[in-house]
Amino acid sequence: MSRILFIADFFADQVPGGGELNNEVLIEMLVRDGAKVECRQSHLVKLCDLLEADVVIVANFANLSHDMKSLISKKHYIIYEHDHKYLPSRNPGVYENYLAPKDKIINRGFYENARAVLCQSEFHKQIAEKNLELDNIVSLGGNLWSDSHLLLLEEMANVPKKQAFAVIESGNWHKGTQDALLYCKTLDLRHALIQPQRPSEFLSDLGQYLGLIFFPKTPETLSRVVVEARMMGMSTRTTRNVGAIHEDWFSKKGVELIDYMRIKREEIQNLVKGYLSEDSFNSQQNL
Repeated sequence: MSRILFIADFFADQVPGGGELNNEVLIEMLVRDGAKVECRQSHLVKLCDLLEADVVIVANFANLSHDMKSLISKKHYIIYEHDHKYLPSRNPGVYENYLAPKDKIINRGFYENARAVLCQSEFHKQIAEKNLELDNIVSLGGNLWSDSHLLLLEEMANVPKKQAFAVIESGNWHKGTQDALLYCKTLDLRHALIQPQRPSEFLSDLGQYLGLIFFPKTPETLSRVVVEARMMGMSTRTTRNVGAIHEDWFSKKGVELIDYMRIKREEIQNLVKGYLSEDSFNSQQNL
């Protein structure tokens, strides 16, 4: 596992989203473990990048060309899935029981040829499995946070809470900001809108409140922010669309959950390394 090509639509220094922050931690962990990791945006990947790589990690790939997917399919690669790119809309929530018609499925061959498709939660895995009907789909059951973010979350877990609820301000309709505000108004709950900010400032702001109200309209593969709220000792009012609430560890809160995610981080790194190893590749080749 010496030369890894890591492909994503964007990286954390470009878009500080949950998937990008998760990827950044994984990249740093692999580098510390001795791997040489080359990062390429999906629309900029070239044949020479593939030829120089021993293995490939494909994260978000909306901008990856069909020809490049075909070339990658001949390599040893895994897909680190953050949403549902087997659908043009990436939203299985518009279908009953999250099951899309077969004629709506895209990229199935790309998923099938991967050594593993790593999903964020069991909820995420089950939706992907029922749509793709593949047996290489794996649940990681958590996300990755940097040491500095875990320390910040631990600090915020011990901060006295304002007796009010937080609602995240988002221009994305599927994040359900208006529904959360209506909920607060209907129940006459004190609340505050948390504005988009840099990750550290966002967590420092969010963690001051008693709880988070979050009603996503589409299935969240894990919902990093819900887990962060729990790690900061906040209560959470959300929906069954959130992958994290289906995990056994969701009953944990505060420092207990932070410590659990520290352990989970090592577990996820070892799983990724295992699926990237030549032993994994050779064992599948011999099936």
